[in-house]
Amino acid sequence: MPASKPQSQSSQSKDKFKPKYQKILLKLSGEALSGGQPGGISSEILENIARQIKEIWDLGVEMAIVIGGGNIWRGVEASSKGMDRASADYIGMLATTINSLALQHALEKEGVYTRVLSAIEMHQLAETYIRRRAIRHLEKKRIVIFAAGTGNPYFTTDTAAALRAMEIGANVILKATRVDGVYDKDPLKNKDAKMFKRLTYIEVLQKKLEVMDSTAISLCMDNDLQIIVFNLSKEGNIKRVVCGEVIGTLVGS
Repeated sequence: MPASKPQSQSSQSKDKFKPKYQKILLKLSGEALSGGQPGGISSEILENIARQIKEIWDLGVEMAIVIGGGNIWRGVEASSKGMDRASADYIGMLATTINSLALQHALEKEGVYTRVLSAIEMHQLAETYIRRRAIRHLEKKRIVIFAAGTGNPYFTTDTAAALRAMEIGANVILKATRVDGVYDKDPLKNKDAKMFKRLTYIEVLQKKLEVMDSTAISLCMDNDLQIIVFNLSKEGNIKRVVCGEVIGTLVGS
């Protein structure tokens, strides 16, 4: 029997970037868009994130995104200073919509088809969220950006990410952060911080680790939805995670 021919370089490259996950939900914090500034949106950071997301879209992966609004408004902080919590949270939902529209614009400049679906009706800016509509957009290879959280006060965008991921049947939640994964303490303030490679949902809850809030973790645990926490600031990391490279911290059962 003749020896098999070695794979060509282009074939090896294609295999290297074969997606492990076919449908993902990417969770971005609002602070990720500010580029280390006290607030607002950095156009440079926004364009960089859009380029990385396009790489995933080019692989044919169905992708939804949830963005926080902390770079513009933090409802919990406003509530702690005397504002009614429900009002503070509704303002936060509007902040997530601003970020969603900004990311949509950046993605469409890259030639990516997108739709913003809002949990609060605002017809001039975004489509109203309907689960079947979101799934249909994904099937048509449009990136769906979920705005306004769950549409309810007292729930964070972490919970919105977990909820939407389960509604659309995502294979995994990718939680993008400013550090390499989940640590036992803040690595930006503590040089001796230890990073975890793997965690169970129960460990996250018991150790009170700041992966996602407890409601989101509980939802993922009840539905066995894995979470991968990784560093967004390292170029190409989104693509590496989607293609199965072991980076960051995996949270699962």
